Amino acid sequence: MSEFQLSLLSIGGIVVVLVYVYGHWQQWRYRRRLNKDYETQAATVKAMVKPAPNSPQVPPQDIVKEASPVNHFIAEPVEIFSQLDEKSDFIVTVLPKFPINANALDGFWQRRFDYGKTVHTFGCNANTGAWERLIPESNVSYSEIKIGLQLVDRNGAITDTRLSDFRSLLSDIGRKLDADMMLPLIEEALYKAIDLDKFCADVDQIIGINILPNEARTLFASEVASAAQTVGMTLQADGTFHQFDETGATLFTLGISDGTPFQHHTLEQVRVDSLTLLLDIPRVNKPTQRFDEMTKLATTLAINLRGSLVDDQRVTLTQTALVQIRAQVESVEQRMQKGGVLPGSPQALRLFS
Repeated sequence: MSEFQLSLLSIGGIVVVLVYVYGHWQQWRYRRRLNKDYETQAATVKAMVKPAPNSPQVPPQDIVKEASPVNHFIAEPVEIFSQLDEKSDFIVTVLPKFPINANALDGFWQRRFDYGKTVHTFGCNANTGAWERLIPESNVSYSEIKIGLQLVDRNGAITDTRLSDFRSLLSDIGRKLDADMMLPLIEEALYKAIDLDKFCADVDQIIGINILPNEARTLFASEVASAAQTVGMTLQADGTFHQFDETGATLFTLGISDGTPFQHHTLEQVRVDSLTLLLDIPRVNKPTQRFDEMTKLATTLAINLRGSLVDDQRVTLTQTALVQIRAQVESVEQRMQKGGVLPGSPQALRLFS
């Protein structure tokens, strides 16, 4: 073999080694970025939410891959950790090697309503660094994407079949895009969902105070509407009157006891023989304080409508009975706080929906 051929062979060998070293360095850099992101996210979530008693540990993560194009647009920033929580969501994190847009998740968009639970998708804007809600029409470039499937709501826990389908779909998308991904393990997520569902079922309570017109008479719905408006309640699309707090969240609802909805166009015709004022404990902040406010509100309504406060058996509610109900509300509030799900918080509103 000539000296020239030996030189070419040596140069070729050096190039192969350099390519290998460069590829290894790239993998190390992205893996380091992935781990750093996970540690930051875990620390933030841990600081925001107290762990529930006997709750499972944060599940280990599988690593997959993903990537794609670029674009530009400014959307409304969001606080992602008020929308996603490792305790209540199965969160898939996508870390592309280059910014991607919504089209990269094309196979996911068509199926996002197939899982029986709410799915939230957020992207980190590659230009601004702000987290934004990601929708199919987004033409923004994202350096990172988080997709969360809610594990529990008032209909119960996610099923293993649906959770497996969700994970498999995103895993396939990850392989096609060749991006790094964090995919929680199915078994750990299901265990967490069952544990969380039991906790939610234990504290999921709605307190009602009934208002019964005196002298066995009935009320026109228009009378109720007038009394409700006097105390700041407004008729909503669900057919009940709502009272809202300063943020626009519902505090109490007032409806016909048998569930018949109020409607604007029938207020002058419909008659009502009993009303119920409701407090949805997990969905309001400071439930015990809200119960005190609800009691005062119910008393005012009863006076204005010439009625009495009664329980579900139409027995007059005594002060002793109200004190007992208040203690029940306080107990639920304390259990929720101890379990790390604050009443009225964004997490509670999603879990109890």
